[in-house]
Amino acid sequence: MPQLLVRDVPRDVVEALKQRAALHGRSAEAEHRAILEQALRAGRESFRARAGQLRNQTAGRISGESADLIREDRDSR
Repeated sequence: MPQLLVRDVPRDVVEALKQRAALHGRSAEAEHRAILEQALRAGRESFRARAGQLRNQTAGRISGESADLIREDRDSR
């Protein structure tokens, strides 16, 4: 399995990671994995949710080629 090395982590962050790991009954390494997985999953889900909102908000309002819209916007300035 691939490994990830993180250098120059501030001492207070390492201590907070150890405390959080202890709180969840995990090793610091397992806690680190859990934090990374949670952050990446949340980022992906929030992107999809926001993209869906934008699609709904702009449905039917924007049509045509994007290059034409950009050119029109530039020419109007």
